[in-house]
Amino acid sequence: MISRRAEEMTPFLVMDVLERARTMESQGIDVVHLEVGEPDFDLPAPISEAVTKALAEGHTHYTHSLGDPELREAIAEHYNERYGVSVSPDRIVVGSGTSPVMMLVFAALLETGDEVIISDPGYACYPNFIRFAGGVPVPVAVSESDGFQLSAEAISPRISDRTKAVFINSPSNPTGTVLSESRMREIADLGVRVISDEIYHGLVYDGKEHSILEFTDDAIVLNGFSKLYAMTGLRLGYLIAPPEFIRPIQKMQQNLFICANSAVQKAGIAALRDTGEDVARMRRTYDERRRYMIRRLRELGFGIATEPTGAFYVFANARHISYDSYNLAFDILEKAHVGVTPGIDFGENGEGYLRFSYANSLERIAEGLDRIERYLADR
Repeated sequence: MISRRAEEMTPFLVMDVLERARTMESQGIDVVHLEVGEPDFDLPAPISEAVTKALAEGHTHYTHSLGDPELREAIAEHYNERYGVSVSPDRIVVGSGTSPVMMLVFAALLETGDEVIISDPGYACYPNFIRFAGGVPVPVAVSESDGFQLSAEAISPRISDRTKAVFINSPSNPTGTVLSESRMREIADLGVRVISDEIYHGLVYDGKEHSILEFTDDAIVLNGFSKLYAMTGLRLGYLIAPPEFIRPIQKMQQNLFICANSAVQKAGIAALRDTGEDVARMRRTYDERRRYMIRRLRELGFGIATEPTGAFYVFANARHISYDSYNLAFDILEKAHVGVTPGIDFGENGEGYLRFSYANSLERIAEGLDRIERYLADR
């Protein structure tokens, strides 16, 4: 018998789209990938060089279970320089990607039946992480007319005696929304612990992102190196938590994962300290793609009430075409040979939307949108 925990986990639909696209490619079909949220850039040279050097110097053994002390120092320095917040390295735990440390956070925080408030739409995997730890995700609908922004006013009625946390993600996947300073401050003032997924920090093109730690120390931050530094395959992430969480999380890390990859942790230090020019170049390129994609999607009739200003996604209203985003996405894939992500992957309030990723070259984005233009004309 398969466990109920495994049976009840919902699929990650973007991966279903990607895997079908890969099958088509194996059959000789050219597919334009606008579905997957993975940087298309090569690893910045300082990171690549740091990995090579770390291996040559024999950094292939276990590190401290909390993470390489020098990397934790570098993360603390980064948060101080970027956000003006003082974080002790002793409050930082490094893991093999942001997803594993997210699992550790929920395992440390939740008892069976405890609730976590999340946005709808929001990142597809959040509810499954919460349920896997025995918790209950409580969705709060956000709308395009309000920039898909969570607000304290919308959250307050959903707070109960079982609420353990409010989960925010800014810049957001799938919407590209960046929470305003005022809204983040109001959420921090609700009196409920905030978990802030800050994985897309650094990828903001208009305005400035804020860390939850600017507004409260009693919060948990999730972050990592995959998105900003194009390090998806190297699997390196971290959390920042109040002191009382660190020893319980450390014990789980020791038992479940031991430690993150030792050589890759050396690369993380280089990413934080030596890649300023590389990151700036990638950000400028993303912004050029973002502006192009928004313009083209609007010309094709998709609704974008508020322009996304962060991450590398456009969450476009396709309800004038179909309210069934799953079938629409697969129809576009099969007929236009373009991968896009169905909005239903991100919650019931995402139904009728499609997520387009601009983590691809401008030439391929243009080709993909040209194909969708022909698809819509035929339809």
